[in-house]
Amino acid sequence: MISLNGSGFLNNTGVSGSRTSFSHSQKRPSASVRVVALGSNGRPADRNVSVLMESTLKDVKDGAPVVEKDSKSTVDAVVEEVYTEDSATEFITPWTVSVASGYSLLRDPHHNKGLAFSEKERDAHFLRGLLPPTVVSHELQVKKMMHSIRQYQVPLQKYMAMMDLQEMNEKLFYKLLIDNVEELLPVVYTPTVGEACQKYGSIFRRPQGLFISLKEKGRISEVLKNWPEKNIEVIVVTDGERILGLGDLGCQGMGIPVGKLSLYTALGGVRPSACLPVTIDVGTNNKKLLEDEFYIGLRQRRATGQEYAELLHEFMTAVKQNYGEKVLVQFEDFANHNAFDLLEKYGTTHLVFNDDIQGTASVVLAGLIAALKLVGGNLADHKFLFLGAGEAGTGIAELIALEMSKQTNTPLEETRKKIWLVDSKGLIVSSRLESLQHFKKPWAHEHEPIKDLIHAVEAIKPTVLIGSSGVGRTFTKEVVEAMASLNEKPIILALSNPTSQAECTAEEAYTWSQGRAIYASGSPFDPVEYEGKVLVPGQANNAYIFPGLGLGLIMSGAIRVHDDMLLAASESLAAQVTQESFDMGRIFPPFSNIRKISANIAANVAAKAYELGLATRLPQPEDLVKYAESCMYSPTYRSYR
Repeated sequence: MISLNGSGFLNNTGVSGSRTSFSHSQKRPSASVRVVALGSNGRPADRNVSVLMESTLKDVKDGAPVVEKDSKSTVDAVVEEVYTEDSATEFITPWTVSVASGYSLLRDPHHNKGLAFSEKERDAHFLRGLLPPTVVSHELQVKKMMHSIRQYQVPLQKYMAMMDLQEMNEKLFYKLLIDNVEELLPVVYTPTVGEACQKYGSIFRRPQGLFISLKEKGRISEVLKNWPEKNIEVIVVTDGERILGLGDLGCQGMGIPVGKLSLYTALGGVRPSACLPVTIDVGTNNKKLLEDEFYIGLRQRRATGQEYAELLHEFMTAVKQNYGEKVLVQFEDFANHNAFDLLEKYGTTHLVFNDDIQGTASVVLAGLIAALKLVGGNLADHKFLFLGAGEAGTGIAELIALEMSKQTNTPLEETRKKIWLVDSKGLIVSSRLESLQHFKKPWAHEHEPIKDLIHAVEAIKPTVLIGSSGVGRTFTKEVVEAMASLNEKPIILALSNPTSQAECTAEEAYTWSQGRAIYASGSPFDPVEYEGKVLVPGQANNAYIFPGLGLGLIMSGAIRVHDDMLLAASESLAAQVTQESFDMGRIFPPFSNIRKISANIAANVAAKAYELGLATRLPQPEDLVKYAESCMYSPTYRSYR
């Protein structure tokens, strides 16, 4: 009788796990090893069940395993070295103990190749009759899948088709995404992922990450061990309280970590097995969800205060205990009051990064640095006005001020004075200081109170208008025309997601500014033709930054994230905008080059980590760009014996 546990049971593949854990007293091997149970004919002894032979590995001597034959076993254990693309970004390779054949192999997304299995592989792995007779190439599979996905008219259907593919054939999923990134990025991430999160309870099929709720308090470390992969390098975690511009979606926020980590692999080359999506479920204040019979999370109002803090602290402690000092934890879509506190609390003890605060800031700063080539001057020559003073707004403002301070050797307190913020109560000014949240206080400058955006534009006279409010259509015709009257080339960034929440559309910005605006948004917009000229809006998408940043942190073995690393990422991205893009009005490079962009960002981030003494992988490689490229996962099929 075979007992199925954990992910093997949930996926019904007959596999209880794919990694073997070693105690601290054992020596880690230097290469990935596959232990295969063979019968007398030299083929796997069991046709349909992966053989996990953890109990046969008793010790490790001189980097090689000592394999003891189970006295009850009728097969021999054979050890062979396996070097695959999965070793990319895996600097200490754990033991890999698995073999699948027949029906189980076709249900294993990590190793399934579908119709790409060769005739020889079909014979060797008991696949005859389980597949149609045709053998097709990886490239033809991609062509066929793209044709299939394009048949869907509804974006959510395309999203579900992509998620199904990821669960069936991981390498085909990533090759499809890499080869068609500009077309599929809006499908697997913004804006479609927002709708997916809203309906996650209805479309949920298989676990794609770990759900850690208040029920697991006191045993989170044990829960982490249920995840089948042990060598985790990146964790994206959310508590679902502020999903995009959609608000509190509770447990259904899992779509965000899953989507982000698929981009870590496709765009940044971090291997899939090193990525762990996590949702912390402390309840939800969304009444509609609490009354929804299909809601999959805790049916209670959100835990706050000490109860919330204790659960998060247990999680962060368990992560470090299980995965070590160098695991990157990316906070995603936490509400303002928690996001800043978590970043401040764990920034000095863990390798942590908040994409809403720091990732958004880095990509927007890159766009502004690039835009200077169109409008002229330095950052310090410009004046910035924000609509929105939450995580994104204050994060962007602070990084702009840091970059200005770095460029001009001016104190940070002085460069902040060129940046003004408007929140729901109007312009943030010094007379409001006592009532402001702590993260807004640095932006309270001397000025008379102003209640609305249009009057703030007229009074402050900004050259750059940035929207991060999460409220759609707030850059009205009156506001855009005011910016155009003040500036020959007004820079207008409508960053709120999803598309429906953008402060203005690309067409509105170009039309109301007589085609003079330099425009970028958070969600994608189609090119706009204005008076015979095609203008291509840029997308200030965090996906430009976080995959490369994460790869740079991993390959350098960084132990902390420093602001200078974010500035290095911004400068690297801005430097990769070509004249061709500028001629179309774009201040970001096309996503078709994203793997190259990410490699360059990773190299610059790693260089800064070495410079700051925060890198642990020594010595520093001579060519960091080539090293970054060599570390990147490639979704190519391997040949099976």
